[in-house]
Amino acid sequence: MDFKPAYLSLYEKGELNVRKDKLIKILESCILCPRKCMASRLNGKIGFCGAGKDIEISSAFPHFGEERPLIGRGGSGTIFLTHCNLRCVFCQNYDISHLGEGKIINPFKMAETMIFLQQMGCHNINFVTPTHYIPQIIESLIHAIKMGLRVPLVYNCGGYESIETVKLLDGIFDIYMPDTKFSSSDISQKYCNTIDYYQNLQWILKEMHRQVGDLEIDIDGIAQRGMLIRHLVMPNNEAGSKEILEFIAKEISVHSYVNIMDQYRPVFKAKEFPEINRRPAMEEYLNVIDMAKSLGLYRGF
Repeated sequence: MDFKPAYLSLYEKGELNVRKDKLIKILESCILCPRKCMASRLNGKIGFCGAGKDIEISSAFPHFGEERPLIGRGGSGTIFLTHCNLRCVFCQNYDISHLGEGKIINPFKMAETMIFLQQMGCHNINFVTPTHYIPQIIESLIHAIKMGLRVPLVYNCGGYESIETVKLLDGIFDIYMPDTKFSSSDISQKYCNTIDYYQNLQWILKEMHRQVGDLEIDIDGIAQRGMLIRHLVMPNNEAGSKEILEFIAKEISVHSYVNIMDQYRPVFKAKEFPEINRRPAMEEYLNVIDMAKSLGLYRGF
C-alpha cells in the first residue's frame, strides 16, 4: 500500500485549518517556544528569535548531506528558514540564524516551493529551524496539499520547543528530527542562552516519540515516519553526551535512531570559549559511540 502522510487525514477532516487558526492566534502574543517573549508578531513586532509576521527563507534545494534514510536517491527537500529561537555561539548557519540573511516568502509561494521539491524527486520536505514559523508553515501546507503535496514533512529543530506547540503538531509531521545539544543547564545557558534547555528537551522527546514512534524505514531505505535524533559531539564533553544517551535509551527507546555527529567545528563566536575552540578528537567521538552501544542503542551512529 502506498504511504499516506499523516497531514492528509487531518486536512480531509478539516482539522488542519483548525490547527492553523490556533497557531496563528498565538502570534498575537507569541509563546510558540519556551522563551514566551509575547511579541505581538501579527502587529509588526519582532520576537526574541528575530522573526516577525512573515516567513523568511534562506534557500530551498534537494539536500544530499542529511541522514541516509532522508536522502535516498532523490535527496531531502530542505528549506532553510531564517532566524532561530536559540543563540548558539558555535552555530554553523549563523548567517541565517543569527544575522537573518534570507528573503520573505508568502504562504502560496512557500507551497509552490514544496511542490517544486517534490517534483524534483525529493523524498520529503525538510524544514530546518521551523519552531518560530510553524503557523505560517501550516498555512502554506494547506495550499500545498491542494497543489498535490504527498511526501512526509520533517521537523528539523534545535530541540528547544514548547510542549503546547508540539502537541498542536500531532498528526501533521511524520518525521521529527530534534537536536539533543546539552544535558547541563549551566552549559546550555553559557553557549545558547537557555538555562532550561535540557528540561524542555526531555518533555519534547517524549511527546515527539508518543506522536510518531521509532523511525520507520521502507524497503528502499527511505524514512517514512518516526523520530530521528541528532547529537553533536563537543570537545571536552561539553554536551554531556552520557546523560543524553542514557535518557534516550531508558526513557525513549533503545530502538531510537540516533545520529551521533562528528562535524563540530569552532565557528562564529566559539573562539571566545577556549574549551570549545577546537574540533573533537577522534577518541572523544569514538567514546560517545561506545557509550551509545553500551546502553543498547544500535541504530544510526
